[in-house]
Amino acid sequence: MARQYSVVPNVELPIELGSSGLAAEDPITIGQMFRKTRDAYPDTPALASKEGDEWKKINFKEYYTLSLRAAKSLLKLGLEKFHSVAIIGFNSPEWFIGVLGTIFAGGLVSGIYATNNAETCQYIANDSKANVVIVENDMQLQKFLKIRKDLPHLKAIVQYKGKLSDTSLENVYEWDSFMKLGDDTDDQVIEDMISAQRPSTCAFLVYTSGTTGEPKGVMLTHDNVTFAAKTIDATMNILGPGDCVVSYLPLSHIAGLCVDLFVPINKGSTTYFAQPDALKGSLAVTLREVQPHAFLGVPRVWEKFMEAIKGMLPPPGSGPPPTPEMMKAVQAKVLAGIGLSRSKANITAAAPISIEVLQFFNKLGIPILEVWGMSELTGPGTTTTLNELRTGSIGKPYIGTEVKIDKPDPKTGEGEILIRGRHIMRGYLNKLDKTKETIDNDGWVHSGDIGRTDEEGFFYITGRIKELIITAGGENIAPVPIEDRIKKHAPFISNAVLIGDKRKFISCLITLKVNIDPNTGAPTDKLLDDVVKQFVGLGSSATTVSQVLETKDSAVYSAIQSAIDKANESAISSAQKVQKFVILKNDLSIPGGELGPTLKLKRFYVMSKYSEVIDDMYSQ
Repeated sequence: MARQYSVVPNVELPIELGSSGLAAEDPITIGQMFRKTRDAYPDTPALASKEGDEWKKINFKEYYTLSLRAAKSLLKLGLEKFHSVAIIGFNSPEWFIGVLGTIFAGGLVSGIYATNNAETCQYIANDSKANVVIVENDMQLQKFLKIRKDLPHLKAIVQYKGKLSDTSLENVYEWDSFMKLGDDTDDQVIEDMISAQRPSTCAFLVYTSGTTGEPKGVMLTHDNVTFAAKTIDATMNILGPGDCVVSYLPLSHIAGLCVDLFVPINKGSTTYFAQPDALKGSLAVTLREVQPHAFLGVPRVWEKFMEAIKGMLPPPGSGPPPTPEMMKAVQAKVLAGIGLSRSKANITAAAPISIEVLQFFNKLGIPILEVWGMSELTGPGTTTTLNELRTGSIGKPYIGTEVKIDKPDPKTGEGEILIRGRHIMRGYLNKLDKTKETIDNDGWVHSGDIGRTDEEGFFYITGRIKELIITAGGENIAPVPIEDRIKKHAPFISNAVLIGDKRKFISCLITLKVNIDPNTGAPTDKLLDDVVKQFVGLGSSATTVSQVLETKDSAVYSAIQSAIDKANESAISSAQKVQKFVILKNDLSIPGGELGPTLKLKRFYVMSKYSEVIDDMYSQ
């Protein structure tokens, strides 16, 4: 039977069960999963947040009750079925309660990155038909007040931290006031709604950037979520009842949702919330205090840990080779220093990690498990485990998941990585063409990643079909719109190539418009006459690229920096702002190998050819 998909949330599709094992188990809703855990572990802490010097804890029974109250209040505000509640802000108990309340009330959850600008917030809120927006603080509130008149579906805004700066605002509520709105509604109303929900019903919208830069709403069902939680547990077995994790990754990202919300609800584990400045330095403090039983760090976090650990260790070669006993002592010191002394699984995900970091921790006897997945898979695709570990590999498929290499190259064995299973999305909201591009008729999700597999079944990523840049912090960035904005503000630029995959920040390679050798098609050093005129207007006398580079022409460099600054003004988050650039000696061309026969940029070739230039730019 051909795979069915949908681009609207109110059309339910049949769940395709596997023939055996986990994939053949009866599907359940998120409410059923939550009820089961509440009944089994009512007094076990579910959520923990720091108030002053104390951790305020909410057990699973209280968590469920608060989610019921939130659902009643959302209905009172007019939440309609299959309309969304958009949530923006740092991780907190209110974030989670808002999620569960939305789902209980029959709405859709749509998380928004806290760094997104008002324009992106408006797009997501309109695309998801948001009836209610839950914001963290006044800063986030102001974004929505500016665009409120352009949100036809919006009925109310709720602020979950701090006091309202203006209490006269209509249909804007502080959290405590919001939670009381539905108190006159009987709990049974929501209980009946939960019981009537079906596993095939859409529950989440996870927005992910596309190659065009326009966010795509990944539609995830109850079964997608509950199956993902179960396969993560069955494959990795990283948490048990009463075990804990630290929540700091954005909850608008599928990785944060999986590890911090889905799995703990399934297992009866505790989620501790880090401080908002976690990635600015306080994360390590929280980890040392909480001592989580599992930890998911994006590559940049592991890089920071590595830098800190190197300062704790003696310089290489400064003493005799360490004995096993010495290495064990070093390992204990390191784990205590970064707060992972009792962690059963140290995981990296959300972006590619360098081999250097993996090897560093391996030498210390602290293996990092590499997880590969996508929002379109409700998270999990493949993973390494402590029993099956290969440095540089993304591991093997999760239980109940099929992964294969499509049309492998006869020589390299490389091809696109495809995935199939119960946890794949139902489609992209309102984007039929994009959905068809991603899910084929046999139900395989086309990842856009190029990879291979070895004789033991381990998978390896070797490249990306998609041009999406994934920074070391895990943010997805579509390069073309940013590159186009830079060129728009500096018309003498021929090519702007964004760099940032696995990097701490975004940078750019710049080439200038020059004359082309009519015989070879290769770029010359001589600037186009029009460019020379533009430069004169800027105060530069340069007529060749060499002159610009040799003199470090301040007028030209300032003009490029100004164009970048203007482009950065349209960045939808701080991670998408270009921080450095370098001017290349030669323009990109077909003879140079940087452009294909249709003049399409060969991005990976450019990064390889100019790797030394790029590395030098990041080392400064």
